[in-house]
Amino acid sequence: MTRICNDPARFTEDMVRGFVAAHPEHVRAVPGGGGVVRARRPGTAKVAVLTGGGSGHYPAFCGVVGDGFADGSVIGNVFTSPSAAQAYSVAAEAETGAGVLFLFGNYAGDVINFGQAAQRLTAEGIPARCFAVTDDIASAPTAEADRRRGIAGGFTVYKTASAAAEEGADLDEVVRVAEHTNARTRSLGVAFAGCTLPGQREPLFTVPEGKLGLGLGIHGEPGVSESELTSAEELARTLVEGLLAERPGQAAADRRVAVLLNGLGATKYEELYVLWASVERLLTEAGLELVRPEVGELVTSLDMAGCSLTVTWLDEELERLWLAPADTPAFRRGVLAPADPGTGGSVPAQRTASAAAGATATTTARTAATRTADAPATATGEAVTTADTVVRALQAAHTLLHEHEENLGRLDAVAGDGDHGRGMCKGVDAALAAAEKAQVAGAAPAALLGAAADAWAAEAGGTSGALWGAGLRAFGTALPADRAPAPAELAAGARAALEAVTSLGKAAPGDKTLVDALAPFVTAFGERLETGAPPAEALTAAAGAARTAAEATAELRPKLGRARPLAERSVGTPDPGAMSLAMVLGALAETVRPL
Repeated sequence: MTRICNDPARFTEDMVRGFVAAHPEHVRAVPGGGGVVRARRPGTAKVAVLTGGGSGHYPAFCGVVGDGFADGSVIGNVFTSPSAAQAYSVAAEAETGAGVLFLFGNYAGDVINFGQAAQRLTAEGIPARCFAVTDDIASAPTAEADRRRGIAGGFTVYKTASAAAEEGADLDEVVRVAEHTNARTRSLGVAFAGCTLPGQREPLFTVPEGKLGLGLGIHGEPGVSESELTSAEELARTLVEGLLAERPGQAAADRRVAVLLNGLGATKYEELYVLWASVERLLTEAGLELVRPEVGELVTSLDMAGCSLTVTWLDEELERLWLAPADTPAFRRGVLAPADPGTGGSVPAQRTASAAAGATATTTARTAATRTADAPATATGEAVTTADTVVRALQAAHTLLHEHEENLGRLDAVAGDGDHGRGMCKGVDAALAAAEKAQVAGAAPAALLGAAADAWAAEAGGTSGALWGAGLRAFGTALPADRAPAPAELAAGARAALEAVTSLGKAAPGDKTLVDALAPFVTAFGERLETGAPPAEALTAAAGAARTAAEATAELRPKLGRARPLAERSVGTPDPGAMSLAMVLGALAETVRPL
């Protein structure tokens, strides 16, 4: 188990503080939080390559920030994607005028949040792109390779793309290198025991004695199947044969490969070397030439016992980039050219005058735009009562979610990463604090809900954080500033929230997501209001419909997100996102007075 922590809810923040203190020559913290960037900024404009994802995977992602590798890392809560706000803040601190590339694993929360950050940067004149790694062959068939998860193969993609950026490649070229590396990279992993979230006493999953889980994820997800745990030789054969069967067609003539044997956190290096002896022989017997293989912990999963094998088929370009020098806290290779600010070397962390001026202008414009979008900001008349109701509703949600945090985590751990309860609590904590602050300032309901929405999305991270943030903000836009909302406005707000959630998350009813509870709630709420039912009565009926629909998700197989590779395992367990939404709606129906 993960034994060393203070407040488990602040595990990531405490980790980052210690990491920066231990490696001041390589990294510095981004002001306001969100991640780290290089201690010294490049002396000339270059593409800023940013790795990112939830914490719990060290040395991925922050451990490879440094010269020759990543320019920064966006660090989310344990096993939770960073928020769009975090990604934006790290990018704004790292970019030097040549654009930004976000690199991450192919998980729904990462895709959503990094995508939003890239859109915001681009709108402000900073070119930004995203690329999701898809190396895990166990998570989807070959025909659906674009739906595969990203696991340890991301390390190779990050390395080659970063080296290309270090050589001076432009943004399109760096993206091409990432795509090219990913297309030639395959990974397969096994787990012997599950990992334990900080502050928890039980692992997210268990593996029966004498068995191994084949096809694990790196967010505490169990394997997609179980088999007998035999000898190191047999395990090596399983991994090697699985990867060689997936040899990419365009690399058929290439015999030189980069290979990673990756420990997941609790497997000892001695065990990895025992396994490597067999892996190396089997790959060589298959006619492959190994180029600077790496054996050790590269992409971990807290204290999970297990390992993964990654093979990248190299061509001349990728081999050069794979072997290029780098100097980071966790990965060093070769010798870098001496820093020389006059000839394009690195300079101290402070921004150049022109970059600082540009950032100030951007911030000023953004602040003005935000104020305009939120106006009118002050509640008047009956709107004050509406704002009070919103705060009481969030207080009810806060109490309920904290009461059910552990249960929601257990539901999520059946086929996911077990972080849903903790993420929801962090989100509602931040949303309530922001709403109460806005209430004291006399904010109108829309502005109050907007502040709560942004805080929820920023602090919770992950898919659910982004979706709750989008839904709350969309609902708030329907609320008037000078009177109580009419039933038609409440119904329109509910429909707007559903549209925002489905537009962002791309989910539909039947996909086993929170939409399976939200859609019937919106329908029932609108129908009851149309018949003339008071809002409180309509809310009660709609919350009941949401609860029934959420419980019915137990019979569904997920089609999206991290749980999808474990679809069969999830049957019989309701979706945690649908359940948490239904629980909150039920609490609101009991506590919110008629509007």
